[in-house]
Amino acid sequence: MSLSAVLLAAGSSPSPSPSPSQTTPPAVPSLQDAHESATNAAGWVQQNWSTWLAIGLRVLLILVIAAVLRVAVRRAITKLIERMNRTAQAVDGTALGGLLVNVERRRQRSHAIGSVLRSVASFLIMGTAGLMVLSTFEINLAPLLASAGVAGVAIGFGARNLVTDFLSGVFMILEDQYGVGDTVDAGVASGEVIEVGLRVTKLRGDNGEIWYVRNGEVKRIGNLSQGWATAGVDVTVRPSEDLDRVKAVLTQVGEDMSKEDPWNEMLWGPVEILGLDSVLLDSMVVRVSAKTMPGKSLTVERELRWRIKRAFDAEGIRIVGGLPLQPDDESPADPTAGMSAPSVFSNTSSPQASAASPLTPPSATK
Repeated sequence: MSLSAVLLAAGSSPSPSPSPSQTTPPAVPSLQDAHESATNAAGWVQQNWSTWLAIGLRVLLILVIAAVLRVAVRRAITKLIERMNRTAQAVDGTALGGLLVNVERRRQRSHAIGSVLRSVASFLIMGTAGLMVLSTFEINLAPLLASAGVAGVAIGFGARNLVTDFLSGVFMILEDQYGVGDTVDAGVASGEVIEVGLRVTKLRGDNGEIWYVRNGEVKRIGNLSQGWATAGVDVTVRPSEDLDRVKAVLTQVGEDMSKEDPWNEMLWGPVEILGLDSVLLDSMVVRVSAKTMPGKSLTVERELRWRIKRAFDAEGIRIVGGLPLQPDDESPADPTAGMSAPSVFSNTSSPQASAASPLTPPSATK
């Protein structure tokens, strides 16, 4: 066998597998590998930097526009509230305007209206901006909006009374239907308003109790503290009295009362004699009326009655009323006149029969 055949046979024989102890360690990344990785990263950044820049600029633009719009809307609301205050101040010089809108009530109303409007405006503007930012990042807003719609419907059905109370409170404040210190009749309760909220109004009743009235339950409001009140007094005299004399006495009482303190401030107009309100067989009613300061009608009515009674006593005019008058010369009625005749089956010796039997006149026994 030749040497070449031996070498060929030796080269074709399988080489022995290396043992585990003889395994070569992993190759350390070379500088060329690091250079290739950096090149790939730089290429990826170079390919996407324009997209990132566009998204960043869009988000920044949305936030800037939202912030500017929020400031502008809040400033417009402030201007609106100031204009409302100036309109209220225009009628402050009059006696009626001073009671319609006082300084403290106007301040509270403006604060409440401004706070509500600013909160609503900020929520709408910033909420819209947040949704636009999410859409910029190509986030699908359809599931979010659908979930929000379902949640809103569920909350609307579950808390519809709360929503009704809140909206009613907002419109009550915006329309200035009543304020703290007013005396109102809300239908379900009446009294003096001690606190006005967006959901509940607190009233203090005549006996000191506090009523919590939900704004959504109020169907009507009677404000007794705005504008003016009317004091009405009915004077009942005998039909034989001279009407001209009665009218002259009542006119003099009204003039004297309007010149004295503190009634000259409570009376916002002259005391008027409206005329005969009713004419009966045994009496006639003269109606007296006066325009007063809000909430002072009862006080003026009591003082008018006091003065009218004293003036009539001094002039000899008799005030009547209640049961019909009886002539002085009329004999007292028979107490047994209204009793029915005793039955034939009744016991004539009973105390009831004895009381029902007519008494014998004293002259007949002699």
